[in-house]
Amino acid sequence: MELVSKIVGIDLGTSTSEIAGIVDGTPKLFPNTQGKLVTPSVVHIAQDGSIIVGEEAAEYLFTRPDCTFMEVKRLTGSGEKLNAHGKEYAPEEIQAMLLRYLAGCAETSLGEKIDRAVITVPAYFTDVQRRMTAKAGELAGLQVERIINEPTAAALDYGLSNLKECKNVLVYDLGGGTLDVTVLELFEGIIDVKASNGNNRLGGKDFDEIIMAHLADAAGDERALMRLKKSAEDCKIALSSQDEYKVSLPFLLTGGDGKPVSVEKAVSRRDFEEWVSEKVFSTRDQMMSALADAKLSPQDLQIVLLVGGSTRIPCVKKLVEDTLGSVPRSLVDPDLTVARGAAIQAGLIEGSINNEDLVLTDVCPYTLGTAPLQRGLFGGRRIFDPLIPRNTTIPTEKTAVYSTVADYQTQVVIDVYQGESSDPDNNERLGEVHLTGIPPARKGKEQIDVSFGYDMNGILQVKASVVSTGKQVSAEISTTGVKAKPSLDISKWEQAEGARRFRPLVRKAEKLIASGKDVGDDVSLLLRRLKEAILLQDQEQADDLRDELLDMVELLEKVNELP
Repeated sequence: MELVSKIVGIDLGTSTSEIAGIVDGTPKLFPNTQGKLVTPSVVHIAQDGSIIVGEEAAEYLFTRPDCTFMEVKRLTGSGEKLNAHGKEYAPEEIQAMLLRYLAGCAETSLGEKIDRAVITVPAYFTDVQRRMTAKAGELAGLQVERIINEPTAAALDYGLSNLKECKNVLVYDLGGGTLDVTVLELFEGIIDVKASNGNNRLGGKDFDEIIMAHLADAAGDERALMRLKKSAEDCKIALSSQDEYKVSLPFLLTGGDGKPVSVEKAVSRRDFEEWVSEKVFSTRDQMMSALADAKLSPQDLQIVLLVGGSTRIPCVKKLVEDTLGSVPRSLVDPDLTVARGAAIQAGLIEGSINNEDLVLTDVCPYTLGTAPLQRGLFGGRRIFDPLIPRNTTIPTEKTAVYSTVADYQTQVVIDVYQGESSDPDNNERLGEVHLTGIPPARKGKEQIDVSFGYDMNGILQVKASVVSTGKQVSAEISTTGVKAKPSLDISKWEQAEGARRFRPLVRKAEKLIASGKDVGDDVSLLLRRLKEAILLQDQEQADDLRDELLDMVELLEKVNELP
């Protein structure tokens, strides 16, 4: 009889990665080839095609930056390519090299082959990014049993040791490249995720770049950039425990006059905190949004857990404390807790942990839907129709019924989108399902059932069927080549050029929404779209949206005045 491989849990991080498994009923981290539990997420591809991973690879960042890759997680789902020795690599191929290395380290520790894994991702990873992470696992020769959100993994790690507690918990996870905020309820072994929010483009890497910008301009010189980045990272880490750090970079680069340029600069903690204050403060929006979606206030929280290396920065801790009114607790290891939680999820799947003692629910972090040519107050145009609202508990399946829109229509293309805007063009298009064989009839006579199923891995299954005949098509939406859109921080819309002339209308709309009167969702969606257009400097769209929002606000104000 063929032996079934043990399932390991892997925290595939932007800056570092870890691997763990359940040994004798408890999560255990496996050391890498250097005997360390934390592995830098760095991959070097040698001229002969051999692969070096981790600390040894990191040494090549200074000598061969052209074929050494770091922070590849940030490129997940982007469609971008990386080049080494004239050969192109997709980000998931580089990630696969790191995953295979980690699995090999676990094999050495356990003395058995490893080909099954639970892999963690940021809660705010899109469907595209989750699929590419799963693909990286497959390329590494791993059967990916589950994709699990990083804050949820941290909650599992805490929950396993606190099975009898009944508390509301907020997990603030700020790592090397991403921010996640997750609100959950812990109730006698049940971990019920209520809401997630985040920013896939904010982490310790951004703080490093801010320090670099204040030290020197090394654009175009890859070796100088790597030295500068390493010094900036050292500076950031040092300032978490000391008041000042002296940066010393002799002969960093060659100036325009041909003379060597060195950097000697003392950086104080106050300097650093001033430089990063705007980005740190921006995380307040994610905390408050997650709480609002969970229908909780800061006063309802009993525990705040800090996860990720960047939460060691004092001003980050203070911002969390000031925002939530409670001191974050150091109840889990910020670097290792995600891998431990992934191992616990692996243990629940393989049965090495009793799943009657620990039960997990999670949520869909983004709204998923399609774009029919109907609905809303404005007919005759496509409007995003949500089927699975964000923060819906998963797994879930939701169905909607649509009608044909043209006489004798025999086929329909169901576009699938992910996002929060009522305009599908402002959301991320994940793919499409093509349904043919609709009996020809007058428009509106034939109906189409569309079903969205979202599983525990955060992967979407779409089905469509003709109601009258039962003919069905289904697919896991193909996302190859789809480029994830960067997140927009709409709270900063007023800082955009030309924003002032929109301010009176925005204030009026916000006041109407906050009034508690029944104004529907269209005002909120239009308001968000307007702020996005202002941020993107799309003047034509902003003007159109302003006119549309003004008409709607004035109409609703009149309706609400009626007796």
